[in-house]
Amino acid sequence: MAERIDVEVAYVAPGVQFLRSLSLGVPASVADAIRESRVEAECGIDAGRLGVGIWSKPASRTTQLKQGDRVEIYRPLRIDPKEARRQRAKSSPIR
Repeated sequence: MAERIDVEVAYVAPGVQFLRSLSLGVPASVADAIRESRVEAECGIDAGRLGVGIWSKPASRTTQLKQGDRVEIYRPLRIDPKEARRQRAKSSPIR
């Protein structure tokens, strides 16, 4: 019997939370997990254009997965965090 690993694929967007547990044959890559999860069809996204990571660390689609990995699909930032902080500071009263 071929060795298998258990992984998760996660994607979150406004109004959408996708988390799928998978059992994949070894070797398995990030791309394999994304394809098998069907996240693209179910969430209407093109994961090939989005960033990916494993447990909050950037990864490539060819990265080989290990038992217990969580593949995360990242949406692009809508605004630079520094700019968001400036806007909040500008609109809040001075204390």
